[in-house]
Amino acid sequence: MSEIPIETPYGPPSASPVVGELAGRRIAFIPRHGLHHEIPAHKVNYRANLWAMKELGVERVIAPCAVGSLRREVEPGTFVVCDQVVDRTTGRADTFYDGPESVHVSFADPYCEVMRDVITARGRDLKIAMRETGTVCVIQGPRFSSRAESAWFREAGWTVVSMTQYPESILARELELCYANISLVTDYDSGVDGIAPVTADEVFRVFGENLTRLRELLFSVIPSLPTTTRACPCASALAAAKLEA
Repeated sequence: MSEIPIETPYGPPSASPVVGELAGRRIAFIPRHGLHHEIPAHKVNYRANLWAMKELGVERVIAPCAVGSLRREVEPGTFVVCDQVVDRTTGRADTFYDGPESVHVSFADPYCEVMRDVITARGRDLKIAMRETGTVCVIQGPRFSSRAESAWFREAGWTVVSMTQYPESILARELELCYANISLVTDYDSGVDGIAPVTADEVFRVFGENLTRLRELLFSVIPSLPTTTRACPCASALAAAKLEA
């Protein structure tokens, strides 16, 4: 593994990418929160992180994150492979196209179906407790939800709460990168069936307890991703998105 310092038009990424090889596949890693989790979700330079990945030649991004459950049946320790996202953030830089060029990328299906299929198949092979679909509601952070907000999200039918899946997911799409999420449920969000409100200590405890399973899943998924030319919609997301003068 080697560290590659890189600059982007949007400033430095959260940390210098580490590049190496796994099962014959070249991989790159950027810790979105920095090396010591010093960058809160609302301050992550998402544009720089995704741009750096693109510059390194990355085509597919796997994005694990810790989430809170909005549903009693989605227990801590469960992995959720989300297929939809709802943005409840404010003020985050969420596009590479601030003008004068107008670009309107389709975001109807935010996550790469090819990657999702591989992740869920490998999860089944490893007998991991997993939900193969789900909607993640992305909140601004760094605070957790109020009880009223949590009840609102639950009543809307959403599955889990995150602080990082937006704008990461749409920025990947604007760069025509395939992007998939593995949400590790660390807690029940505030107000779920009278369960005690989430604490940061609980989040980190449960995440740490499940880190080995997450690594096992990633190490199984990466060699299983297709090596052929990408034919999914992610790879041509800009084809019909740009308005010609």
